[in-house]
Amino acid sequence: MQKNLGGEWDKWLSAEFEKSYFRQLEQFVDMRYEQTVCYPPKDKIFEAFRLCPPSRLKVVLLGQDPYHEPGQAMGLSFSVPMGMKFPPSLRNIFKEVMDDTKCPPPFGGDLTGWAEQGVLLLNSTLTVEKGKAGAHFKRGWETFTDEVISLISQQKEHVVFLLWGNYAQQKRTLIDASRHLILESPHPSPLSAYHGFFGNHHFSRANEYMIQNNIEPVMW
Repeated sequence: MQKNLGGEWDKWLSAEFEKSYFRQLEQFVDMRYEQTVCYPPKDKIFEAFRLCPPSRLKVVLLGQDPYHEPGQAMGLSFSVPMGMKFPPSLRNIFKEVMDDTKCPPPFGGDLTGWAEQGVLLLNSTLTVEKGKAGAHFKRGWETFTDEVISLISQQKEHVVFLLWGNYAQQKRTLIDASRHLILESPHPSPLSAYHGFFGNHHFSRANEYMIQNNIEPVMW
């Protein structure tokens, strides 16, 4: 498994890489990529980190695990490559962005532009198998990403955490609410978007918080 996170993250996480659970996770991931079709591409597993180093980090947008259909997963939560049909949750995210901020509709579902502005598009589990949502749950990824969230909470100030849905909201205990802004709502999936995701104004609220703390807002 290529740990191409970038120098800043390597310093933050070097101790984590040496722990026994992470070494077992590496072995498991390498084995599954050899034996079956897994997503995202192996060189994109840590793409969210590579595009958003700690020094630029402003927002953490937490997903669950990567898309499990061909061509979708690209190492960024909720994002799909340009030209790919929008998955339902991403379509609803864009609808809320447009309603909330009056941004024009996007040309595609690639959220690299958000990542490069300081949005860590972090899935709790970073790999998955074709057609098997949750295939790599409870193999060590959650331990790793929980540590990432805890380190961000401890080492940074004034980060916005977007926690959508029950799964993401379980991570609130890792975050110091006195140092950061936690925004919670139902998940943007079609099953729950009309029960509180639409109209949550998280994108404008995040930007208002950043402006109040002399941080350049995100162009959503």
